[in-house]
Amino acid sequence: MKHHECSAPIPVSHERVFAVIDDHKRLLSHMSTPSWRMGGGSMTTTHDDGRGQRVGSHIRVSGRVLGFAIWVHEVVIEREPPTRKVWETVGSPRLYVIGSYQMGFETAPREGGTLLRVFIDYALPATWPSRWLGRLFSGCYAQWCTHSMVDDTASHFGSLRVEPSPDVGMQSATEAAAPASPASTATSEA
Repeated sequence: MKHHECSAPIPVSHERVFAVIDDHKRLLSHMSTPSWRMGGGSMTTTHDDGRGQRVGSHIRVSGRVLGFAIWVHEVVIEREPPTRKVWETVGSPRLYVIGSYQMGFETAPREGGTLLRVFIDYALPATWPSRWLGRLFSGCYAQWCTHSMVDDTASHFGSLRVEPSPDVGMQSATEAAAPASPASTATSEA
């Protein structure tokens, strides 16, 4: 499994941050409009009656990238408002640069607001040529995805846009007691 995360301080309470980022459609908004990173395509998010806001709730994301259909089915496996939420793929996703994954976020109160951390643990796709594409692009995709989620949340509250600082190591939001740089990103491989 590979790991990537991004974190940044946000100048509002962790309850307010959690309420915003807990909305899966808002959380995935970086994929809802066509962009070069989405190969000119976009994704649509649908969910069950739980709206992705309770354990066991299902979320489906589908769309096109470079004209190819992609989709993923996710289920919420942890939700502890206002501090943590985790979801994972169900079955075999039809993605081209990452395979099955577990993703989530943590919020931790800190002086002046909240430290938000978004993380993803993922496998490479199982079949060729997707596995080859994953070896080339999965890290970039994971960074873009986690960074976009943090950046979109910070922007929602009028914070400065988040810029990654590759020199900052990984740490859990709950472990981060000292003031951090405006943002940090980290990647690792197990």
